[in-house]
Amino acid sequence: MKDVARLAGVSTSTVSHVINKDRFVSESVTDKVEAAIKALNYAPSALARSLKLNQTRTIGMLITASTNPFYSELVRGVERSCFERGYSLVLCITRNNPEKECQFIRWLDTCQVDGLLFTTNRPDNGLLRKEVQRHERIVLLDEDIPGSKVPKVFADNVQGGRIATEKLIAAGHRHIAFVGGPDKLMSVRERYQGFCTAMEQAGLSWPPEWVMYGDYQREFGQQALRYLFSQPVRPTAVFAASDYLVLGLLDGLRASGLQAPEALSLVGFDDANYADFTQPRISTIRQPARELGRTAVNIMMRLLNDDPDIPAETRLPVEWIGRDSIKIC
Repeated sequence: MKDVARLAGVSTSTVSHVINKDRFVSESVTDKVEAAIKALNYAPSALARSLKLNQTRTIGMLITASTNPFYSELVRGVERSCFERGYSLVLCITRNNPEKECQFIRWLDTCQVDGLLFTTNRPDNGLLRKEVQRHERIVLLDEDIPGSKVPKVFADNVQGGRIATEKLIAAGHRHIAFVGGPDKLMSVRERYQGFCTAMEQAGLSWPPEWVMYGDYQREFGQQALRYLFSQPVRPTAVFAASDYLVLGLLDGLRASGLQAPEALSLVGFDDANYADFTQPRISTIRQPARELGRTAVNIMMRLLNDDPDIPAETRLPVEWIGRDSIKIC
């Protein structure tokens, strides 16, 4: 900075004001400083600037896994929005490890990041809520931590569950099962709520054995298929709370020498990037993953600017994507 000041014939404080745009500097002096910066190829120290302003211009994002296609799309939306605002993004993979989740949250205490975007897909035992509540610069994405009082950005899970089930009913199905993730997760409960609404409005009932909860894992989809097909009366269709579970259901059908949708119609949730390449292609509910990410960054910027009117919860609409996994009865 001293070299820039010497070449421009001004003080170092004037150079600082031009760079940070925190005080009026005449146009002629600004032109001299900017010309000197260009001539010397000077790049201000991001570390020095962050120490002075008590800002890192870095946002942290916690996700459970890097291989889930839904999270990949979510991260794309977040990264693009951060870049457009001059912020860097630090990605933290927690693998649902409570210690890692709490460790990354505490980064806010040490000013390593300006704010955190937080996703999880495991039920909370109260530990996460306690950690989250100590901080103001956190935005929850996709899944709730019950009792936490930070801004939240979710898809309309109830709407999605209702639409998915209505599509199966419209195709003539009357025996429909629900296969979800952990029953204590908000997203799972809400998608099941949408399922129930559609079934009840159509005057349909379903046995409790046709409602299954487990891990959001492909293996659980396989287990669910075996169990449902061991029942005296089999469902003709399944609404699964994620496309990943649909993959497991398809695995189970193939292991039994059966195919979808002839043996079982399937609808998923998310519209993962593989849903259009499976056999059959998966009919599903599309979550606006990138828009969820962009919206979360917008809210984080408002948090960092002390906006007093941030909504407690933001819901984004979902979209029906019809493909080949439903049989017309």
